[in-house]
Amino acid sequence: MRPRAITRLAFIGSLICWFVLVYSDILVVFSDIKGLTPDVPLWLPRVMLDLYILCLYYFYKFRIERDETLNFTDLLWKVFATGLIATISSLALRLLVGLLGNTKLPQNVLFGDFIYQINLALLISFMMAAFMAWKRLILYQKSKWLIRLWAFFELLLIVVVIYDSITIPLSSTAVLLLDILLGLVIIVLSANMKWVAYLNFRQKWTSLLLLVLVMFYIGYFTFTADRLSDVIAARSTAFFAFQSHLFNISLIGFVLLYSVFSFLVILFNLPTSSVFEQKLEEVVNFQRISQSIQTEQSEESVYKILLESSVRAVFADAAWLEIESNSHQHQLYVYHITEQEARTIRDHLEARGQSVSKQSREKIHDFSRNLSSLKGAKYRSLEAFPITVKGKAIGTLAILKELPEGFNMEMKRIVAAFANQAGISIENFRLMEEAFQNERYQEELKIAKAVQKSLLPEKLECDAHFEVVAFSESADEVGGDYYDTLRINDHTVVMIIADVSGKGTTAAFHMSQMKGIFHSLSQQPGITPAHFMTQANRALVYCLERGSFITAIYFMIDTKARTVQYARAGHCPLLYFDAAHATARFCEDKGTALGMVRSRDYEKYIHTYTLPYHRGDMLVLFTDGITEARNAAGEEFGYDRLKAAVENISFESLKDMQQHLLRQLYEYTGSDEINDDYTTMIVRFKPIGT
Repeated sequence: MRPRAITRLAFIGSLICWFVLVYSDILVVFSDIKGLTPDVPLWLPRVMLDLYILCLYYFYKFRIERDETLNFTDLLWKVFATGLIATISSLALRLLVGLLGNTKLPQNVLFGDFIYQINLALLISFMMAAFMAWKRLILYQKSKWLIRLWAFFELLLIVVVIYDSITIPLSSTAVLLLDILLGLVIIVLSANMKWVAYLNFRQKWTSLLLLVLVMFYIGYFTFTADRLSDVIAARSTAFFAFQSHLFNISLIGFVLLYSVFSFLVILFNLPTSSVFEQKLEEVVNFQRISQSIQTEQSEESVYKILLESSVRAVFADAAWLEIESNSHQHQLYVYHITEQEARTIRDHLEARGQSVSKQSREKIHDFSRNLSSLKGAKYRSLEAFPITVKGKAIGTLAILKELPEGFNMEMKRIVAAFANQAGISIENFRLMEEAFQNERYQEELKIAKAVQKSLLPEKLECDAHFEVVAFSESADEVGGDYYDTLRINDHTVVMIIADVSGKGTTAAFHMSQMKGIFHSLSQQPGITPAHFMTQANRALVYCLERGSFITAIYFMIDTKARTVQYARAGHCPLLYFDAAHATARFCEDKGTALGMVRSRDYEKYIHTYTLPYHRGDMLVLFTDGITEARNAAGEEFGYDRLKAAVENISFESLKDMQQHLLRQLYEYTGSDEINDDYTTMIVRFKPIGT
């Protein structure tokens, strides 16, 4: 059953249980006041309360516990919102009772019992929402003992519910031991606060406010329920205050204790949040500079990262970078300052015998003293850091502040580390440029080609129901086409064909990522082609650069049901050959390439399609290099020629069919040299028993 259906059933079930609870409890209280024997058993209200709690448990389990989109503050907002709705509803009831004044209705015990049951239902609903949210937080970093402890805690709560419902006769010592055991488990669970470390300064303040409100809600409802129950208990001996159940006390105690512990831990961590975030940002910026050669396209990207990171790390107001390029030209890059202002400051200092541009390769210079004599200058602090490559100073980073003596030794150390790492990154860029101009680059590409070939399967999955052949040839030393097969069980095989945008080593690298994703996701139980594409897209958006994408067709052959399920992610359409009619057709199904939509909305753009197959039918899959192959006149091979070629093939051997198709392609282009990767994959379904 789907989670949404379970959630709805649980909600409806909780309403039904509550109505039965209210009816039976009011009937018991009425019979007691009138001295009559109630028409319902005395245990019915307690059982209905237990069922109400059980329905709420499953309702919030799917609304909160299994909602993977919720982060830490979202969980607290969920609890806060539930408590706010419950509190407003309770206050509205109090307002209604106040408006009735001294009329008979507010003095009626049955009316008071009804109001009490509403408040109790709101309290338990709020507690169960908090219970599920706290469970998510406690089990954020799971361990075996923690999972077992939580399971033991829930088992204890089940025992307590049974004890409360059927009033098991236990000695006072046994009850005390049960209380102590519950208390110890609650305290140990409440000490798990690892999620707090992942909150930033703003999130911690938000969490503190939400936790205060949660504790206020608990206090309000506890006070309201106790006050109402005291009034009713004074008039009826049959009335039982359900909030005094051991289960409800344990639930309130757990929620309140974890709220208090969370509040204190966040409060005590608050003073160090800004320092921690600053250090974390320094690490991130340092990593950005270190990895810039992998993620960026030019030296200019390193300069921009260096300027931005340095200013943000030491809270500077502006910065400029003067660098000597490979052609020995000096270039100026600025951040929060104009080039004219930077040159004015530089010329002013040089006129006083201090050169910002000519730096030694190890020394940091302080030029703040002479800035005060510059008319109209708003900056009063300036530090200059050399940028070195291969032991030679090739440039200078200058950072400025409007305050005098604005940089301490810690700030200077941070910027010096950034400048040093930037020099390493620049050197790497220049070495990379040299590497692309010599013979070693060709040798590396040959190695990459061998690695890429090893990523393609040597043997494809087949059985008595179907056979498959595949072919791939790269236009460059390294290509980006990929195909693969994987057997899931005796009657299910999954296959994929994909084409990475671009060529060369980058395409081959993404091809290897696609292989890992295919083998890991395909083995998940119950995964559909559309779900595979959605999960693959979610993984690839963190790997692919902006503008890069992967087209693919993923299909699942079920020989038991004799069907093919597939999903198409922007790839060339599937060519399906109908053996009974000797005709082929393209399946023009919708689907967006992987990496094109970088959000969870991607699942809206991908669908699973199902095709029944018969003996002799074929699936012909290919990459765009096949249809876009051109002849000497510049005309493409095209979809129509491919379709006609498949319809005219009459070879019994599937390998011969593939060779004939490729031979027609090469004859059309008139050359063995190709402009794009050629990849084909042909599946033919055999008669049963052959």
